Amino acid sequence: MTTEDRSAQARAEIAAGRTSLGIELGSTRIKACLVGADGSTLADGSHEWENQFVDRMWTYSLEDVWSGLQACVAELQADVQRRYGVPLTDVGALGVSAMMHGYLAFDAAGELLVPFRTWRNTTTGAAAAELSALFGHNIPLRWSVAHLYQAILDDEPHVPQVASLTTLAGYVHQRLTGRHVLGVGDASGMFPIDPATRTYDARMLAQFDELVAERRPGPRLPHLGDLLPTVLVAGQEAGRLTDEGAALLDPSGTLRPGARLCPPEGDAGTGMVATNAVARRTGNVSVGTSIFAMVVLERPLERQHHELDLVTTPAGDLVAMVHCNNGASELGAWADLFGRFATALGTPAEPDAVFGALLREALAGDADGGGLVAYNYLSGEPITGLEEGRPLFVRTPDSRLTLANFMRTQVYGAFATLSLGMRVLAAEGVELDVLAAHGGLFRTAGVAQRLLAAAVDAPVAVARTASEGGPWGMAVLAGYLLAKADGTTDEDLGAYLATRVFAGAEVDVVAPLADDVAGYAAFLERYEAGLPVERAATEAL
Repeated sequence: MTTEDRSAQARAEIAAGRTSLGIELGSTRIKACLVGADGSTLADGSHEWENQFVDRMWTYSLEDVWSGLQACVAELQADVQRRYGVPLTDVGALGVSAMMHGYLAFDAAGELLVPFRTWRNTTTGAAAAELSALFGHNIPLRWSVAHLYQAILDDEPHVPQVASLTTLAGYVHQRLTGRHVLGVGDASGMFPIDPATRTYDARMLAQFDELVAERRPGPRLPHLGDLLPTVLVAGQEAGRLTDEGAALLDPSGTLRPGARLCPPEGDAGTGMVATNAVARRTGNVSVGTSIFAMVVLERPLERQHHELDLVTTPAGDLVAMVHCNNGASELGAWADLFGRFATALGTPAEPDAVFGALLREALAGDADGGGLVAYNYLSGEPITGLEEGRPLFVRTPDSRLTLANFMRTQVYGAFATLSLGMRVLAAEGVELDVLAAHGGLFRTAGVAQRLLAAAVDAPVAVARTASEGGPWGMAVLAGYLLAKADGTTDEDLGAYLATRVFAGAEVDVVAPLADDVAGYAAFLERYEAGLPVERAATEAL
């Protein structure tokens, strides 16, 4: 098909409203992706935003949510008009995803009771520990139920007024459709899911209610199951875009109501879809502000591990998640610094060019990073037991300080906490055929992919769609709903992705190199030995 034919086909799909739209609220950018019936990207838009640290809590304001969404959708519409010469008035289906976990609590009138507490907050240690022991199931610090129970333990005055809880994706979806629902993958970061029923675990819900009754004698809080969103799985319709919802996304009135919405999902689930990693013995790594691995399990784990979350795919299959609060942000900060240095020398360069040059330099470094150590901890890191973070670069007098070693160490540092969690999975006997990777870090071909393969000692695959990321994965989930609704598929999600979306996809697989694996192991040994230095930095600074 010629470029002109593809453009004409896209124009016809857009005009007829046969497209699917995915929107994702990530940690630093809100992104939108419009795809055709075959899953190919037709247009996109984005808006940069950033969290705030207010009263020692990481948060985003709801006003910023909506102004950011509107700016993102406006840029998408402008891209459609520029490419195809037609307005974006209708889409066949759309879906919203966002960073998982955290705490959004509303009263009976729908008013937010306390500022949004994001996944990045690590103030729920007492609650998470008590609930993990009670359930016999790891409850991470960032999960919604940990935030709720910590608020109960702290006797926060808003607790008696809580009438509903949700995630960021669930909140946006509810405003767009009027429905208090959530995709099973995102719901699994609020409260444990029973893989057999693909909804909240009934035994644990009852245990939580009994615990709260003991802690708070007197007027009972509502049953936790009544506060949480209804759980849906991929392929189910989760409502229609209302008049109010369309106006919230596009105040100009160009985008019309009526589109089907798929279940809102978390960024972990959309990452799995974007990398075709929803089948057993597959996994994916997503690198952004945080970094996490999702491994689809063949069987339940034998023991409870604080390093591992048990969540699900968007279809409800059991997944072990290694979630690290700190990802590529520190790498980005160093790239900004070197970019500014280039400008000061009179040779300015685009940020992507600076980032790419620095990453490529890492391959020239010593396999062990030259004896250097880097910690990317902008915030606390539960896997290594740190409640707060201080970005740190450490070397000994005899280490080899070169730009190549410095950059290799920074990349290694971004993967270090992840590899500690993956080591726990390996000890459980979990095996992977391949680990898929996605995120902007992998736009520079062959660098982060090779070093990640060394860090996890497994083949790492990067598909052509890897840089599309979460919003594209969300658009694919919306397209799956559309295909289910119009009867063009009756396949499960894994088969749909394999046969309809990724058939013939270009995938580059890199196996770990022996020298890299040995060098990374030496780096990780120094990294673990130096953790007391990182802890001392949080205490002293």
